[in-house]
Amino acid sequence: MSIPGDPNPHNPYAQPQPSPYGPPPSQPNATPPAQQNPYAQQPPPQSPPAPPQPPSVPPQGPGGGYGYPVAGAPVGAPGVPGVSAAPGAPGGTGGRGAAGWLWAIGGAVAASAIWGSLLFATGGFSSEPSPDLAGYAYTSDLCAATSMTPFENAHFKAKASTGSSSKDANPQHSGAQQTSLDTMWCNVSLEQDSASTSAADYSSNWLYSAATLHKKTDPAPEFADNYRSYEKQETSVGYKVESVSGIGDEAYLVTRNDESSSSSSGSYVILGVRDGWMTYQSTWSSYASGSSASKQPTSSEVATMLKTSATETLKRLRSSGSR
Repeated sequence: MSIPGDPNPHNPYAQPQPSPYGPPPSQPNATPPAQQNPYAQQPPPQSPPAPPQPPSVPPQGPGGGYGYPVAGAPVGAPGVPGVSAAPGAPGGTGGRGAAGWLWAIGGAVAASAIWGSLLFATGGFSSEPSPDLAGYAYTSDLCAATSMTPFENAHFKAKASTGSSSKDANPQHSGAQQTSLDTMWCNVSLEQDSASTSAADYSSNWLYSAATLHKKTDPAPEFADNYRSYEKQETSVGYKVESVSGIGDEAYLVTRNDESSSSSSGSYVILGVRDGWMTYQSTWSSYASGSSASKQPTSSEVATMLKTSATETLKRLRSSGSR
């Protein structure tokens, strides 16, 4: 095989190369042939030898020929040295080159499909779910947002602080804003207006409230089970769980059925509310000695106070935004 520009006169694809020294001198007394033979080999021009030129691609049919690829063909295409030629081309191997290309394309498609499946499975093509905070906003002082009116109407008030330090303050509150959760809580110690100062006449009343803004995970799938689990406890203390309508997306009331002795009385009631990705819980805990002259509210009365307070408190927490 010869490459283009080869001075071999027997190469049918040899092409005269331009001379950097100008056209060759005319031939004196040169007699042109009577008839041009298109297949006759032309003698090389009588000019100084041209410098070596990069081989140009000779005219080829489909698929290339003589080991040279078709102009513009990609590396690795049939006809490229080192790869089986296309069927019918010199040196071809009966279609193995085309089959190789089909296998390569099929492998790339399969790899792309697998990679795409992994991205879908791991959420690569989807963004994180947007938390539905239902318009609720964080506050560092949940006590300031907590409605105490229902308890005041029942003749309860916050006890006076017993000291100057923060641990002796009443009420107490705290909160924290984090990447996945915003949490806030309020703890209030209450006493009745007519409470006795006698050591024998002892009573204790606590109201604990907490609100959580869930920013990464929807609490809905686990919310109900969290409160229904009280009914599953196998202890000496039983609980009753009731669904509450009219507050948030869902709400549950948990009431403890104490096996109280005759010398003391008290109640323990929990109200849990979920509204979007916000959860709220208020807990009432009370105890009074048998000699106490103060009349403690019943669990039913406490439940009414908790629901009334929660409804107003959630309105205040939602006042800075809207769903």
